[in-house]
Amino acid sequence: MDILKTVTGMMGGTASGQAAGVPNPLEGLLQMLSQREGGLNGLVTQLRHSGLGDVVGSWIGTGQNLPVSAEQLGGIFSAEQMTNFAKMLGTNIGTAQAHMTELLPQVIDKLSPQGTLPEGDDWMSQAGSMLGGLLGGQR
Repeated sequence: MDILKTVTGMMGGTASGQAAGVPNPLEGLLQMLSQREGGLNGLVTQLRHSGLGDVVGSWIGTGQNLPVSAEQLGGIFSAEQMTNFAKMLGTNIGTAQAHMTELLPQVIDKLSPQGTLPEGDDWMSQAGSMLGGLLGGQR
């Protein structure tokens, strides 16, 4: 996807200390979300239906982001999806889960700056510019 190339370019290629060809955690998460049935909006709906409405609401809202645990996300992302995410990053499941619990709230927060999510697949086209703050920390 073009947005993944844009994100990687903004980050100066690969993250420091990362093997060439291995996505950094943010790029890996965006790729995972872009391939998810229902995309970002489908994920948010599933989070809400799984009892995480207050948590995801804090990410979309303008206040402080509430944390999410790997156990909470275990009901959202299957073991196979997390294994594939870990393989994509060239790491183990525990590290991949840690990246997911750190980055997912930030990604959703940055993609909903006015308290609403982009419609449909528009989130991918907006991700490059909206994630600038996150990318600064990933360089």
